Amino acid sequence: MSEASRQLEVRRARYAVAAVFAVHGAVTGSFATRVPWIQDHAHVSAGQLGIALAFPALGASVAMPLAGRISHRFGARTALRGLIALWTLSLVLPSLSPNLPTLCAALFAYGASAGMADVAMNALGVEVENRLGRSIMSGLHGLWSAGALIGSAAGTLAAHLGSDARLHHALAAAVLTVLGLVACTWVLDLQPAEDEEPPPRFALPPRSALLIGAVGFCAVFAEGASLDWSAVYLRDQLDSSAGLAAACTTGFTLTMALARIAGDKVVDRYGAVRTVRVGGVLATLGGLLIVVANDAALAMGGFALMGLGIAVVVPLCFAAAGRSGPNPSQAIAGVATITYTSGLVAPGAIGTLAQATSLVVSFGLVTVLACGLAGFAGVLRAGDRDRPRGATAADAAPLGRVPAGEKPFCSLPEAQRPGPDRRSD
Repeated sequence: MSEASRQLEVRRARYAVAAVFAVHGAVTGSFATRVPWIQDHAHVSAGQLGIALAFPALGASVAMPLAGRISHRFGARTALRGLIALWTLSLVLPSLSPNLPTLCAALFAYGASAGMADVAMNALGVEVENRLGRSIMSGLHGLWSAGALIGSAAGTLAAHLGSDARLHHALAAAVLTVLGLVACTWVLDLQPAEDEEPPPRFALPPRSALLIGAVGFCAVFAEGASLDWSAVYLRDQLDSSAGLAAACTTGFTLTMALARIAGDKVVDRYGAVRTVRVGGVLATLGGLLIVVANDAALAMGGFALMGLGIAVVVPLCFAAAGRSGPNPSQAIAGVATITYTSGLVAPGAIGTLAQATSLVVSFGLVTVLACGLAGFAGVLRAGDRDRPRGATAADAAPLGRVPAGEKPFCSLPEAQRPGPDRRSD
């Protein structure tokens, strides 16, 4: 394959995986807007709904380690095609559940398919980023947020029209499945090397993933706390109107989406470590504003700074995990498991602490965790670019992973290959 053909393939793969991210987000947005309908249909109380909504994270945590095994068995493109279709089709399950046990089972399957597709698409995103020689992971996660907003908008319209969620989700699943399968046509078709051992079905995250995941844990905890409690904070602590409180949550979400879409240019210029350090400082300042705010405007500014500061952390955690060891999928699955766990525990932890003390104290904890981003950003050094700008697809090919039907780009023994020229932070 000529160099021009390789570059064209990588560019197509970038747009294809971006479309997959948007489809993945659209499923989440479509589900979230119909939770009240699902609650009424399943005849569950608010407390029972809270129990049921823990099952997606549980399912994801259990199933994510399987993604690497599936990719090894079928190849990256085929695996992603199957997993993204499984995820989009699982959207119909919760709305079909007539009671609490079936709802919990449906949400477990929904979360399991979400987690496996999440790992597979992030692994391919890291592969494309390697070949391009510049950061794209932040933008990919920004497109996930954009897809979630589109799915939410469509779900809001469906709810406003009083449509049955079973019909809405069936139509959405059909459309998103087609879009996802079409997009997968152009993702990289990576196959394992002949001597590469298949990853274990279940394994503890590697040590490198634990350190990187700890940074992601802090960011996702702050994100989950802000998403679920920002409106409550403005209403209960600052006596804001319901409309203004809701606007705060929307503003936080938009800030994160826009920061992620624009974040790749910042990462390319300053590196992953510096970007996260500065982001941690911004998030800490935002948390301090929230804690000391005596009016809604100041608190909303604090939440905006919080969103701006944490926006690119999780994408950079996935990028660093994908370069931290010989098995990118296993490392990404480990980081994803930790971050999903953070998203699971954050809302409840904030509520429990607020009940025992106050919401101000709860967001004091969030501020401390945000400060940790600045202090421990150095573990993301693997996420910095390790090639000069303009490196070719051949130069960027990851060890042991080659496009289907081709020989490895680099024929030198590993010991003789040029070492990384990482920027210092």
